[in-house]
Amino acid sequence: MTTKEVRCERCENIIGLGCCCPPDGSIPKARPASQVRQEWRRFPADTILISPTRYAHLPGACTHVSEEFVKAPRWGWIPDPPPGLWDRLCSSYPAIASEGNTTRRAIRRCEECEATLSAT
Repeated sequence: MTTKEVRCERCENIIGLGCCCPPDGSIPKARPASQVRQEWRRFPADTILISPTRYAHLPGACTHVSEEFVKAPRWGWIPDPPPGLWDRLCSSYPAIASEGNTTRRAIRRCEECEATLSAT
């Protein structure tokens, strides 16, 4: 008998195996301002990561997305985004993946990534 893996709609990690999102659907608590963004090996810090749920993330900027989960075909990414793309990103101006799963489009920014970016 196999257990179905249930993925979180916010971070796309498996619930109970990597998902750190609050179960009530609230925004995950931001890291303390003194905490430095974690360095990722495969993705430069300015890469825009695009989840299957159409959220844009930044490598190491939030606690609910880990580098080992960001893989094609589930995720897409933009390794060298045009200046200002993160700030313009919305449903009328989506970020379209150029690598990984190139059908992925982000229409909203991760709130925790945005808070981390603002703190630096």
